[in-house]
Amino acid sequence: MSKGGIVGVDVGGTFTDLVMLDPDTGAMRLAKTPTTMDNQAFGVLAALEAAETSLPDVALIVHGTTTTTNAVLERKLSKTGLITTDGFRDVLELGRRTRPNAYGMTGVFRPIIPRDLRLEVAERMDAAGEVITPLDESAMRAAVEALKAEGCEALVIHFLHAYANPAHERRAAEIAAEIWPNDYITMGHALLSENREFERGVTAAVNASVQPLLERYVARLRGELADKGYAGDVLVMNGNGGMVSSRLVAKEAAKTVMSGPASGVMAAAYTGRRAGALNLLTYDMGGTSTDVALIRDGRPSVSNEIEVEYAMPIHVPMVDVRTVGAGGGSIAKVNSAGLLEVGPESAGADPGPICYGKGGVEPTISDANLLLGRLNTDKLNSVKGGIRKEDIEAIFKEKLGDPLGVSGVEAAEAVIRIANAKMAGAIRMVSLSLGVDPRDFALFAFGGAGPLHAAALARELSVPQVLVPARPGITNALGCVVADLRHDFVQTINQPLDTADTDALHDLFATQSAEGEAALAQESVAIENVVRTFSVDMQFAGQSHVVRVMLENGTPTRETLRERFETAYWARFKVELAQIRANIVNVNCSVIGERPHLDLSTLIDPVGRKAIAEPTATRPVTFDVAVHDTPVYWRDHLPLAATIHGPAIIEQMDTTILIPPGDRAEGGADGNIVIHVAKHEGHHDAA
Repeated sequence: MSKGGIVGVDVGGTFTDLVMLDPDTGAMRLAKTPTTMDNQAFGVLAALEAAETSLPDVALIVHGTTTTTNAVLERKLSKTGLITTDGFRDVLELGRRTRPNAYGMTGVFRPIIPRDLRLEVAERMDAAGEVITPLDESAMRAAVEALKAEGCEALVIHFLHAYANPAHERRAAEIAAEIWPNDYITMGHALLSENREFERGVTAAVNASVQPLLERYVARLRGELADKGYAGDVLVMNGNGGMVSSRLVAKEAAKTVMSGPASGVMAAAYTGRRAGALNLLTYDMGGTSTDVALIRDGRPSVSNEIEVEYAMPIHVPMVDVRTVGAGGGSIAKVNSAGLLEVGPESAGADPGPICYGKGGVEPTISDANLLLGRLNTDKLNSVKGGIRKEDIEAIFKEKLGDPLGVSGVEAAEAVIRIANAKMAGAIRMVSLSLGVDPRDFALFAFGGAGPLHAAALARELSVPQVLVPARPGITNALGCVVADLRHDFVQTINQPLDTADTDALHDLFATQSAEGEAALAQESVAIENVVRTFSVDMQFAGQSHVVRVMLENGTPTRETLRERFETAYWARFKVELAQIRANIVNVNCSVIGERPHLDLSTLIDPVGRKAIAEPTATRPVTFDVAVHDTPVYWRDHLPLAATIHGPAIIEQMDTTILIPPGDRAEGGADGNIVIHVAKHEGHHDAA
C-alpha cells in the first residue's frame, strides 16, 4: 500500500460517518453527513467532501455498508431462483420448531425465494457423502433454462449433504455456468460447508439475492471515487470484523450483512485494549437502532449462528451483535391499550425527530432528551432555525401526556425510562446468553445517542463503569480504519470424539489455514503479522445446540478436545454430563492479517485542551422529576486528566455525554472518559 491517508466511512440508518487519518503525522479529519438511502454512494461522497478530502492523496478507503442489511430486512432483493434435491423444494420454509411470536399463533414468514422459483432435480448424497442418486444433468439444464426464462438474476444450487460431498453441486454449477448470463451462481457448500440444510439453504439464498445489489453498489462507488482521483482499492467491512476487497466482496455477499455493527465492535475492542479494559459490553445507540455485543479478554464474541430476523439464519461467522429498535429517532406513542410504547418505528433521517426542524411531527427519544434539557438546541443537526422547545413540549403533552394523564415533561421522562429498559434488556440477553455477569464488565458507550443513556443503563445493570471513547458518534467509521483483514472457514465433520480421526482433523486445520493465507495474499493492504485461531463446535450426543471450544493450535489431541469441551460446557451451563458421548460437529479456523497499529491520541486535537475544566454554560436539566442547574463542558477543551462530578453534560461535535447526579467522570489516555457509577463505585473494577 502506498503512503497516504486512511479513510474509514460507515453508512448508518441516519448518518454517514467518516474518519480520515494520516498515519505519518497523526492528523485526523472527521465528518458526519445525512445518509442517502436511495444511493448510499452519494452520502459517502458528501462525507468525503465535508472532510475536505483530497482523494489523490488517500492510500486506502475502508467502507462499512448497510446495503445488504437493508436489502434483506426490507426484502428489496434481486430476483433469485433455487435448484435443489428432488423432494426438498420447501427446504427454505421448513425451518425449526419456532414461531414468529413466542405467544399466540400470529406472525408472518416469507422465504427469501418464492416457491415458484424453487425447482427440483434428481440427485442425492447421503450424510457420509456417498452417492445414492446420480445428478440428472439434462434435468439440471432444463431447470436453469426455466429460471433464466423467468427473469432470475441470481441462482442458488443447494443439494442435500453437499457439505459431506460437494461433487454434485460443483457439476451442477459447471452446467449452469454454460447457460447463466452472469457470475451470480451460489453453491451452498462453497459459502457454508456445514450440516443443517435449512440454515445452509437460507444463507445461500441471502447471498445470491444480494450479490447483484452489492456488486452494482461497490462498482458505482469505485467509479465515482476514481473519477475524483482516487487510485487505491476500496475495502468493505465484513460481519466478522475483518475486511475484504470490494472487487471480491460480492462473491460472499452474505458476509457483509452485519458490516456496520461489526465495525463499531472492532473499534471498541481496539480502544479497550489500548485503555487496558479487556472486558466490555458494547452499546451502540444510533438514530435508528441500538446494537449490543460482548468483548471478552480483548476479543469480540463471534458466532456463526446469527439470525437477522425470524427464520432468517445467516450461518457465516459474524460478530455476535444483538439489535433492538431503540434509537434517537425511535417514535413514542400511546397504543390502543393506553400503554406507552417506544419504537421500533423510527423517524429516520428524513423527516427525523421533531427537534431537527425538517417536518417531523412524531415524538421521539431525541425529542424527549431535548425536552429534559439534555441536548443543546443550538447544536442539533437540523435546518437553520430548528424548532422551539415549547413546540416540542406541546406535542408531547398532546400525543403522550394527555392520554396518560401527565405533563409533557413527565411524558418525556417516561419515554426515556422505557427506552432504557428496552436497551438494558438487550444487554442482559447478550451477557447472560453467553454465560457472563454484566457486573464484571465495563459498558463501552458509543453511537450518536449512546453516551446520553449509558450511565442510566449501567446503574440499571449494576455495571460499575462506563467507557466513552474520544469520538463516540463516529466509532463505527473508526472501526473501519483500525480493523484487520480476516477470513473464516467452517467445515462440518459430525463425528464422535472417541472415534474421530485426529490426523484428518489436523490436516483440515492446515488446509483451512493455507486457504486463509492465500486469501490474504490477494489483498492489496499492508499487514504486520498473521494470526491463526482454531476452534471446534462440539455437543453431547442427542443435543441440538453446540458449544464453541477454543484451541491453542491446529494439532489438538483427543484428550485436549475432551477436557476443553467439558470445561467450556461447564462454564456455559454449570452442568457435567460425564457419561454421555461427545461429538465434534464443526471445525473452524480464522486467519487474521493484523494491520499496523494506529495512534488514536489525536482523535481530539491536543492543541485545544485547556489547563482546567471550565463550563461553557449552565442549563436546567431534569433528573427524576427534579430540575438541576447543570454545568455544560466542551469536550475538546477538557484537560486530559479532568475530573467532573455529576450532574454535568459534556458536549462535542458528534455526541452529548450525560453524567447523572452522584456519578463521576475522569479523563484518560487517548481522550477516553470513564464514568464511575455512584452506586457501584469501588466494586467489580472492570476497566
